[in-house]
Amino acid sequence: MAKASQKELEQAKLEEYIEKIHYSERYSDDLYEYRHVILPKPLFKMIPKQFFNPDSSGTLRLLSDKEWRGIGITQSLGWEHYEVHAPEPHVLLFRRPKDFDEQLRRQQLMEQMQAGKTAKLAPRRKV
Repeated sequence: MAKASQKELEQAKLEEYIEKIHYSERYSDDLYEYRHVILPKPLFKMIPKQFFNPDSSGTLRLLSDKEWRGIGITQSLGWEHYEVHAPEPHVLLFRRPKDFDEQLRRQQLMEQMQAGKTAKLAPRRKV
């Protein structure tokens, strides 16, 4: 049996850490719903240096959707990384508009209705 390469071992560790990411329950105010995501500290240490603030605080900068998904965080659509908490830099704070799910459903319904109208308006070919 072949020995696992260093890269395979690192990938296995990464996957193990990703499975241990903690997602809080959602909480809200009048405008937003919030949640925090707690990264295992070993995973936090594996985050690329360019994701950190250039100062010496050791905190992440605000990450784009693609960036936070790229480090293993999985959430539904609409969440934005809006805040860092310096005392606990491995805790990422997220928010999205309180009625985001409703807005998304409405948008999808409108797109379906538009697609249906377009299909009805398309000229039929004679056979």
